[in-house]
Amino acid sequence: MYQQMIFVNLSVNDLDASKKFFTELGYSINEKFSDDTAASVVISDTIVVMVLTKEKYAQFTKKEIADPRKTSEVLIALSAESREKVDELVEKAVAAGGSVSGETQDHGFMYSRAFDDPDGHTFEVVWMDPSAVEG
Repeated sequence: MYQQMIFVNLSVNDLDASKKFFTELGYSINEKFSDDTAASVVISDTIVVMVLTKEKYAQFTKKEIADPRKTSEVLIALSAESREKVDELVEKAVAAGGSVSGETQDHGFMYSRAFDDPDGHTFEVVWMDPSAVEG
């Protein structure tokens, strides 16, 4: 069966700093699809974040490029396998130069926290109790 992929494209101010940030979170860079204007950050087999210089990003849109420190262009949610993994990824993000975004959400069956990368893009990390999803 075909597995559809998602490629999240983000404009960044400093490509090298962005690559360093994501590798410190434990993700890898696919060098085959990276150059001095873009980097392919592999989140999973089906999720890739393309971090692009502003000039490269501008080649794909005629719209004004959002400043994620001032406006919200997108909220990126990533699943986690446990509450501990939620905390672990957010702590890695802060240690790598990101910042905590918003408040921790704990609804018992669902737990989430969020971080902003160094450019201000928001990533929410969410754990849901599988039994709550099934029933």
